[in-house]
Amino acid sequence: MAWPRWGRARRGLRWTCCFHRWFLREETLKAANAVLVNYHHQLPLSAVWGGGIASSSDGQRFGLQQSSLLSSFYPRYFGYYERAVSVYTHLSDQYSVFGTRVISCSPREALYVLDGLLENNTILRLREHYTDTHGFTEHIFALSYLLGYSFMPRLRDLADQQLYKLDRKASFGKLDPLFRGTADAELIPEQWDQLVRVAASLKNRTAPANVIIQRLANSSPSDRLAKALTALGRAIKPIYILRYIHDEALRSRVQLQLNRGESRHDLVARCLFFANRGEFRTGDLEEIMNKASCLSLLSNAVLVWNTIQMGQIVGRLRAAGEEVLDADLAHISPLAFGHIIPNGTYWFDRDLQVADGG
Repeated sequence: MAWPRWGRARRGLRWTCCFHRWFLREETLKAANAVLVNYHHQLPLSAVWGGGIASSSDGQRFGLQQSSLLSSFYPRYFGYYERAVSVYTHLSDQYSVFGTRVISCSPREALYVLDGLLENNTILRLREHYTDTHGFTEHIFALSYLLGYSFMPRLRDLADQQLYKLDRKASFGKLDPLFRGTADAELIPEQWDQLVRVAASLKNRTAPANVIIQRLANSSPSDRLAKALTALGRAIKPIYILRYIHDEALRSRVQLQLNRGESRHDLVARCLFFANRGEFRTGDLEEIMNKASCLSLLSNAVLVWNTIQMGQIVGRLRAAGEEVLDADLAHISPLAFGHIIPNGTYWFDRDLQVADGG
C-alpha cells in the first residue's frame, strides 16, 4: 500500500499562509468591509431599516487565552482569573458594521465613540449616534456637538444625573429641583477658538480621537480648555436629557438601534466566532485586531446575502399580488443565521484521500 500524496496539500497550505500574510491586513480588510457596506447601502431593501444616517456603538467581550497588553480581568462575565478584551464596533441603522476596534475592558467605552465615526470610510453620512450609559461623558457631548453629530445615549439611573444651569440666578419653575449645579458658561466663548481647533484636529485625523479625549480628561484642574469643554458638555447634556424624558419616540429610536447592535453580537458570538470556543488564542494585538476585523467582514457578508435573498422573496410576493408593506419589513432583522453553515462546506480531491487507486 502506497502513502497518500500530500504535495498538493502542502502547496495549498503554503498558499493559504501567504494569502493570510499578504491580503488579510488591516488596510485590506477595512477596504473590503467598506465595499460591502457601500453595496448594502445601495440595495433597495436596506432603506426599510434606515437611511444610513444613524449609528450606534457597543463593546462585546471575548476571553483571551494568553496575556496581552490590552487584556484585563473582567469578573462580571469571565471570573476572577480569566482575561478578556473588548471588541468595540460601530453599527449603522442598516445593520452594517463600519468600524471595529479592539480595546481593553477597563476604560470607559466613551473614549472610543468618536474614533469609529471619524474613521468612517464608507458612503454612509452619519448624523446621529447612540450608545448605552457606559458610552457617554460630558466631553463626548461637547465634541459631538462641535463635530456636527447628535449624540444620544441611553441613560440609566436618570434620577442620579446631574443637570446644570448656565445662569445661577435663572429660574425654570417646576424644573428647578432638577438642576444641581451651574456650568461655567463664560469659559466657552473665551476658549471657543481652541475648541474649534480641537474639533478640526479630530476631523482631519491628526491624532486618534481616544488619545485626545484621554488627555483632556486627565488634564490638570487649571487647564482652561478642558474646563471649557466640560462646560459646553454640561450645557448640552440637560437639553438632551429633558428631550429623552419627554420624547417617547426618541427613547424608542435609541433602544431600537441598540437592540440592533445586540442582534449583531448574537450573530458573532453564537455563529461566526465558533473556533477556539469563541476566544482569542493569541496575545498579539495585530492578530487579535485582524480576527476582529474578519468577524466584522463576515457579519457584513451575512447581512448582504440575507438582504439580497429577502429582496428577491419580497419581489416575488409583490409580483404575485401579495401586499408586503415596508413598515412590516422594518421589523424583520437581516441578521438571521439559522441557515448559515459557519464552518463551511468542503470537497476533497480523491487523490488526497488514498493513493494507489484505493
